[in-house]
Amino acid sequence: MTFYRQDPEMALCLKGLLDRYEKEGRSNLHENIAITWIRYESPTPSTSSGYGTGWNSSKNLYPASVVKIVYALATEIWIKRNLILETQEVRRAINEMIANSNNDATSYILDLLTGTTSGPSLENKSFQAWKVQRRVINEWLENMEWPELKGWNCCQKTWNEGPFGREKDFYEIKNQNRNSMTTNGTARIFESLMTKDKWSLVETKKLKDIFSRSLDLHKRKEDSENQIDGFLGEGLPLASKIWSKAGLMSEVRNDVAWWEAPNQSPMLLVVFTTGENLAKDRFLLPALSSEMNKLAISR
Repeated sequence: MTFYRQDPEMALCLKGLLDRYEKEGRSNLHENIAITWIRYESPTPSTSSGYGTGWNSSKNLYPASVVKIVYALATEIWIKRNLILETQEVRRAINEMIANSNNDATSYILDLLTGTTSGPSLENKSFQAWKVQRRVINEWLENMEWPELKGWNCCQKTWNEGPFGREKDFYEIKNQNRNSMTTNGTARIFESLMTKDKWSLVETKKLKDIFSRSLDLHKRKEDSENQIDGFLGEGLPLASKIWSKAGLMSEVRNDVAWWEAPNQSPMLLVVFTTGENLAKDRFLLPALSSEMNKLAISR
């Protein structure tokens, strides 16, 4: 059971696309990709009003910078509950974390949310207390009681080069404790932000503005890290409106995108990939969004 209604035609289309792209030379694509794809019939959809399908959509995978969606939402909730102060610096950090995927800003936000800081390794008792604090976001997610969030781990910072000291210790020897999310859960959280059904208008409007991206070719050319080129936004008509958050590192290329193409109702697509080859593949995600957008036009 999912939070969206299953669409058999979309399921067949998705399998056909994955079959085609695997035959084009992407070995084991079916195992190395997870997708949640939802379309909405109303221009102003509400939560649970979508039709969709998924592929490995309940599989926990490394989200890379997609986890920043969770941290941004948590910050708004913490402010609403008077757990942290809303300041100019907090607003600047949220904007940098989402708009520019800034890892330093993310580090600041996670410290603020959890009352922890990076630093040298800690002795056992101190480290145990530190770990309890760092996991408060996981507890908050569990309290939502959304089945799509089962098994999630959202307690790690994002890095340019990698963690050191207590942060490295927290990852554990084989990185067993790294962040993990599902495309279904990611889609449900992003849908809740875009439809404004679960969270107050004050919380969601500020976030929605930050997730907005420009498809203008000149602006994209000026910003080599625009989170559009090589991602889902590249496959859309230039007149579309899009809200998104990409994640990219040496072993994953992920994206979450909600878009409104001209004369169409909204669509939500979450794609996680794993493996060096797919991380380098700048064609796949734009191809998926382009084909899925064409299906919506033909219906």
